[in-house]
Order: sequence, then C-alpha cells, then structure tokens
Amino acid sequence: MSPYVFPVQTAFFIFVITAMFLLVPWLIYGYRKDGFFSWSRFGISFSFIFYLLAAYCLVILPFPTTRNTCAQQAADTVYYNLAPFTFVKDIMKETPIVWSQPSSYIGMIQGRAFLQVLFNVMLLMPLGVYIRYFWQKRSHWKQALLSGFGLSLFFEITQITGFYGFYDCPYRLFDVDDLLLNSSGTVLGFLTAPIVLALFPSRASIEAKSEQIMEQNKVYPVAQLLALIIDSVVVVFATNLMSIFNLNHTNAMTNMLNTMIAMLFVFFFIPSLKEGKTPGSALMRFRYTDRKTGEPSSTSLFKRLLALYAPWLFVSIAQMINEYALINENAMLQPFKIWLSVGIVGLNVLILLVLFIHVMVVLFSRGKRAFYCDMVSNTKASRK
Repeated sequence: MSPYVFPVQTAFFIFVITAMFLLVPWLIYGYRKDGFFSWSRFGISFSFIFYLLAAYCLVILPFPTTRNTCAQQAADTVYYNLAPFTFVKDIMKETPIVWSQPSSYIGMIQGRAFLQVLFNVMLLMPLGVYIRYFWQKRSHWKQALLSGFGLSLFFEITQITGFYGFYDCPYRLFDVDDLLLNSSGTVLGFLTAPIVLALFPSRASIEAKSEQIMEQNKVYPVAQLLALIIDSVVVVFATNLMSIFNLNHTNAMTNMLNTMIAMLFVFFFIPSLKEGKTPGSALMRFRYTDRKTGEPSSTSLFKRLLALYAPWLFVSIAQMINEYALINENAMLQPFKIWLSVGIVGLNVLILLVLFIHVMVVLFSRGKRAFYCDMVSNTKASRK
C-alpha cells in the first residue's frame, strides 16, 4: 500500500495550495451563479480537483532518482505494449485457474496481475461519476468514454515521453491495456454514478433554491463582502494607475487625493450612472438601492461612500502625523515620538479589530444584520 500513499499525500499537499488560490474565485462564481453558497457543489467541485491531482500523481510518482534513466535499464528494454488484452494472459500465467476449484479464484484475485487490472479500472471510475453529475443524462456515456480515453491517453503519453522529455528514457510502460481498462472504468463509473450521487443534492434542487433566492430578493452578506473586496481592488488599481502619471510629485497628500478620486468614482459616480451597481456588485449580480424607495439614490450612495472613506481617511491622517513626527527634529517632540508611534499603531489595530469583529458578526447573522456602511447610508443590496 505504501507506493500509493506518497502520491496521494503529494496530491493533497498540492490540492491545499491550489484550493487557497481558488477559494475566492469559487465564492465569486458560486454567489454570482446561484446566489448562495452550496456546500454540495463546493464539495463535488473541489473533490474533483483533488481527484484529478491524485490520479495524476499516482501515474507519475515516484520520480526516478536520476534523469539518466537509460543507464538504469537494459539496452533492449521495451517501453510500450501495443497488444490488447495482454492482461488476461498475465493473470492466467501468474495465477492459473482451475475452474472446477473455486478456491483457485481467490488466488487469482489476490495476484499482482489481477490487482493491477483492478487498479486501472478503478483509477478513472470516479471520473465517470463526476461526468454523470456534470452532464446528468445517461445518454452521455459516449462523452464519458471519450473523456476517459483522452485522460488515459494523456497519462500514457506522460509515461512514454519520460515526463515530457525531462528523463532520458521512459521510466514507465506505455500500455494499450491501460487505455482499455481506464476507459472501461470511466464508463462503469458513469453508469453506476446514481448510487453515489443519491447521497448529494441534485443540480435541479440547487437551481430551484437559486430561483427561490432570486424571487425573495436575497443577497447574502458573503456576496456583499466579496463585492466590497472587488471594489477595493479596483480602487487600489485605479490609485496606482493615477500615481504613474504624477511620479515626480508623489507624496502622502497626493496618494490620499488619488485614493479619494478612485473611491469617488467606484462608490459614487459609477453606481449613480449604472443604476446602483458598483464594479463589484455588478460582477456579483446585485445593486445598491435606498431602503425606503427600493431604487438607487444619489444621496444614499454618497453617504455610503463617506462611511467607507471615513475609516481609511482617519487611519491615513494618523499615519501622516506619525511620519511627520518621526522626521521632525524639533527637540520638544523627541520625548513623545515613541508614545505617539505606539498610540497610532494601537489605534490602527483597534480600528482593524473593530471592523473585523463587525464583519464576522454580519457574516454569521445570515442576513439579519447589515454592514455599517449600509446602515449609515440606509442602503440595501437588491437583485431587482
């Protein structure tokens, strides 16, 4: 079992790193598409990524200890098998079966050749299950067959090329039987998928819940937070872009002015012209409206801008004061510099802590609470 443990462990390590980068894009995709976070869709999709990584690692790992693999092999080594059903001969040769003696069947099942066949069939069975979930209809078994054959062929090419030419000679065999068994396993997984998929909510039920959320005009806090993060990224990008054009005059005041202009455009001018949609909320498919009228309001949008701008402005001014005090050589300020720096750092930490707690409270309220900027401006997120 140990030859399989290391590849799976490696795949899991790569998966964790990959998942960290894919989590936020997945949240954006999920809330944009469904309007809510579907644990089943998340689990199936991310487990599919892990499965592909695990299957790939099982095929290529462990790597040889040297690139000169030719030196470790005989000169007449054959790197491929193009004769189909050779695995049948291997099984019969390794563990002869006496049909009148059922006990000989057990020996065959425990034999290395049979277990190798079983591994090749099971390797791509999960692929068939995933394809059945994504494509639903049983008539798509041909797509499952082609997908299994294509992925298996990719694995075999990886082996016959010595990991795409990295090693001097192939370190594993290109076997046409692997193509047959892997493809058969994919189709078998596709046909038996309903047994496994019965444990998960169907795609139809997820789509029905999504339609219900749209009708109820619900926008969950996570979607609003994602929109705010996207808007903040746009603000940072716009601020840096404006800084390029005034490199000769870059200072704290200039950066503050650039940020103010960027926030004014992102949080006020754009939503005022686009029916209450900021770049982030447009991507997440909702807009900001006045709680009383149900329509976008310039007054509410401007109040929301001020609510978002105020904490940033306060922190920026505090940092400017700190920087000024540090570079000032006035003897009267010397005894207070350390305490001023400690106080400003503590104040920044306190503001960030309060905002973090506020965000967590809103997220776990499941829509019962609103973010402070929406409460102050009397705005709400709406899908209509």
